[in-house]
Amino acid sequence: MNDSEPTASSGTIEPSESGWDIRLWAVLVVVCGALFLDGLDSAMIGVAVPSIQSEFATSASAVQWTVSAYVLSFGGLLLFAGRLADAIGRRVVLLVGVAILLAGSLLGTFATTVELIIVARFGMGVGAALTAPAGLAIITTTFPEGPARNRAVGIYTACGAVGFSAGLLGGGLLSSVGWRWVFALSVVMAAVVWAGAVTFVPPDRPIRTERRTLNLPGSLALTATMLLLVYTVVEAPQAGWTSTSTLAPATGVLVLAAGFAYTERRSVAPLFPRHLFRGGDLLSAALFSAAIMGTYTSFQFLSALYLQQNLHWSPLQMALGFLPLSVLVAIIGPKVGVLISAVGTRLVIATGFGIYAVAYLLFLRIGGGGSFWDLVLPTVVLVGFAFPMSFTGAYVQATSGVPDRDQGVAAAVAQTGYQLGSALVLAVVTLRLPQGTSVGVVATPADYRDGMIVVCAVAFAAFACAVLRVVRPHRRAHAVRVSEDVSAAKVMPR
Repeated sequence: MNDSEPTASSGTIEPSESGWDIRLWAVLVVVCGALFLDGLDSAMIGVAVPSIQSEFATSASAVQWTVSAYVLSFGGLLLFAGRLADAIGRRVVLLVGVAILLAGSLLGTFATTVELIIVARFGMGVGAALTAPAGLAIITTTFPEGPARNRAVGIYTACGAVGFSAGLLGGGLLSSVGWRWVFALSVVMAAVVWAGAVTFVPPDRPIRTERRTLNLPGSLALTATMLLLVYTVVEAPQAGWTSTSTLAPATGVLVLAAGFAYTERRSVAPLFPRHLFRGGDLLSAALFSAAIMGTYTSFQFLSALYLQQNLHWSPLQMALGFLPLSVLVAIIGPKVGVLISAVGTRLVIATGFGIYAVAYLLFLRIGGGGSFWDLVLPTVVLVGFAFPMSFTGAYVQATSGVPDRDQGVAAAVAQTGYQLGSALVLAVVTLRLPQGTSVGVVATPADYRDGMIVVCAVAFAAFACAVLRVVRPHRRAHAVRVSEDVSAAKVMPR
């Protein structure tokens, strides 16, 4: 392969065999910056919620929508955003997404009511939904499949995880000064990322005419389905899973999903080409993604309650307690690509979930009089090893073997798994806690153990599935060899 020169027709940068030049690193840094910003925004607001509630003297259920609005728009628009990136260009979608993030952060900085903050957070979720699949697709179409892409994806996922953890720490620090600084930091970072994307991210390859077709009816049905699904999951724990306010939108989800399936079947340009799901790698990657974020988000939720309500830690102390996880992810994440190139994604994912299972099992000791150091820290450290392995492995598996024209939607499928898994598992975990725990009723160690049993069950189920996916190809290969030996024996002269 030649030195990294943009081609006249495509404007893309090709990595050379000798290494990555400054332009490739610049593209990677910009895209990693966008994911870091997404992680930062999703984490910081959670620490700032009490300050916002205090200033505007509003109810806990109302201020909670400053978090839920972001989850709703982010999770609801990911799949459509992935196909949009494939259709009109990843660079364009990335720039638009960062610009919307910037505008939402500005609105939040100067908001004078809780309602305006909720609108700002919804807009920031829209921006994140655009940047996430576009950013990953830029990486997977810039770096060729194999060691180079594995390394780039490892660095990319590490930045997202570190951004989330840094958001916890930054949210604690900035909230002590004033909650508006949480939004102000996002304004500055979004401006820097946008300028970097304009300067360093090259234009996409020319897009064929048929790729511009978005199947508008299907796109609208899909977006409405995802928005309503996320809304239902977010609201169900408070409203009750069997209440009318939960069952009515759940029914709407089924109707909209049926409408989407109908339009897909009749469309000449389906949003999800069938070839993407052959072999099961993309679907399994999405399910593993759901298990990763579902268990981690739930563990973080339970441990945060335990540290703040039972051990009386401040939000800043809690963020510092999770700092070892961020450090481990930052160190291990960029190296996971080498491991994937050596042993494959399936073994890496299985190893990651094996570590998860042990880590969460250790946290079941809660209530035995343990402190942070002998109870929470061991789990935090083990998750620090498991997270970059499983996270990177799932991303690489989701995008491997996928044509460049479909990388955006493949990335979106995996990322949707993260969002829905986080919402679904956490919703089930909160059912195990006494009503009102999240707004001031102190849970007992037995309550936390009930929630962690759910987390452990999901982790062990995912580990079992991951092991089966490692073993199954070997069994198939062994069966083929046996069949060949039998056939050879039949034709061998006696």
